[in-house]
Amino acid sequence: MCVTENGTEKTHDQRHFFRGATIIAALTMLSRICGLVREAAISALGATKTMGAFRVAFKIPNLFRRLFGEGAASAAFVPIFTEVAQKDGWDKARAVLANVTGLLALVLGAIVVIGEIVMLGVLLLAPQSALNAQHMGLTVQLTMIVLPFMLTVCLLAIGSAALNCKGHFAYPAFAPILLNIFLIAAAVAIHKLDLGQSRPGLYLLCSSVLAAGITQLIGVVWLLRRFDLAAMLTIRPVLAPSRRVAALALPMMIPLGVMQFSALFDGIYAHILSGGTLGVGVVTWFDNANRLYQFPMAILGISLATAIFPLFSRYAANNDLDGLRNTVNRALRLSLFMGIPAGAALFVLAEPTMAVIFRRGKFYTSDAVRSAWILQMYCLGMWAYFCNHILLRAFFAQKDTRTPLRVSVMLAGLNMAMVAGLVFTPLKGGAMGLATATTASISTLVFTWILRSRWGRIGLRDIIASLARVLVASGAMCGAIVGGMFVMMGPLDATTNTQAGLTLLVCIPAGIIVFLAVAWILRSTELKELWDAVTHRSAKNEK
Repeated sequence: MCVTENGTEKTHDQRHFFRGATIIAALTMLSRICGLVREAAISALGATKTMGAFRVAFKIPNLFRRLFGEGAASAAFVPIFTEVAQKDGWDKARAVLANVTGLLALVLGAIVVIGEIVMLGVLLLAPQSALNAQHMGLTVQLTMIVLPFMLTVCLLAIGSAALNCKGHFAYPAFAPILLNIFLIAAAVAIHKLDLGQSRPGLYLLCSSVLAAGITQLIGVVWLLRRFDLAAMLTIRPVLAPSRRVAALALPMMIPLGVMQFSALFDGIYAHILSGGTLGVGVVTWFDNANRLYQFPMAILGISLATAIFPLFSRYAANNDLDGLRNTVNRALRLSLFMGIPAGAALFVLAEPTMAVIFRRGKFYTSDAVRSAWILQMYCLGMWAYFCNHILLRAFFAQKDTRTPLRVSVMLAGLNMAMVAGLVFTPLKGGAMGLATATTASISTLVFTWILRSRWGRIGLRDIIASLARVLVASGAMCGAIVGGMFVMMGPLDATTNTQAGLTLLVCIPAGIIVFLAVAWILRSTELKELWDAVTHRSAKNEK
């Protein structure tokens, strides 16, 4: 569909892709709920060094899942694939998809093989004392099992990106649910078989990751065939668009992967310090906090960014700066409207939320309190996490990778320096969350300033006005939540999980109602936009 000057088709495209965000959000919510069930089942095994070994091992392929599934591969592929489809047709786009996928499979397959050989060498040649330290030998073994997952999940990301460009958002958003289902089944089996934290139990957990990856890939291949996008993978010749994808993807890996690489560094660093400065269960506390702060970000923030990115790319391919600028403005206002209250509510409700989801089995109240502290530090940057996904894709849609690269490299260094130093202060594990929140906030401000200097006006006045309304509504929401918590529960160690659960059941709806009511009184335009997207009112009006 071409973009016309009168803006009618442009408006239709915007509505279609913003409605796509609601589909992604719904399925992502289901996925994240399954993820919380998964983490609760695994955490019930205990917050120990042995479980820390599994969590660190899983972080390595999981890094590639986040980096490629939400990052470099799809971010580089979408603009080029969209441009080829717009200018040369879907037959040419299908050939590009086959070429990019074939080259990616070759490169990642080689990385997996080399990684397996290196880790096998470590197990055979490293001194036993070194392997026993902090369960490093076990960590290496578990990593060898899950490493091939990085291949399947990255191929899934490319196929999902192609489906998004065709306007199909359901399966790409559903695929992570399969991973959670497999891990939940494995965790339940471990409990039923009373394997505890034994090596067979950990091997079963890791094997379920690989089985899920294969299943996910089968599903996306079937859908690509259905949408007439499937073709035999090709390696030679390397098509010109494939070269452009590679040229974009390599520098994108750093800016899009800052939080992911930082999280990997935090996890490994915490594992090394576990039992000493940070406590035995710090890796589990960190993972649970990480899982919870990403819950609203994935449901709302990443869903919006994923759905709108093909539209950014379409405007950029047509040199429609006004369309790109207006859509970025709208996406940023929606990000603030969702991100600020999400972070504020999760900050206030951190302790009862941790207790309800994770406090069972060998995960105790003290574990929940320490996890909640790390989570609260993460929540300080929730608004920035939402906006960053929008701003990065605005740069990438215009094929500018150098600017995010420079900014993110500097901030990655700052993040690691903050974590390395602040863990020895009273912040302890909270240093990980505070460092991530700080660097994300700085990057949001820097990226916004750069875009404004290049594009001229990007509607900052509207964004600031929206921000003021959201802050007022979020303050009222937090007041309602704190009042409810004061009435319904005391200190966490004197509060049962049932009490904490009832507190959440009352306070969350009350907070949402207060927030929406105040936003409506303040005439928030974002509230109306979200309502239209959910009810499809815009589509009906067009008819």
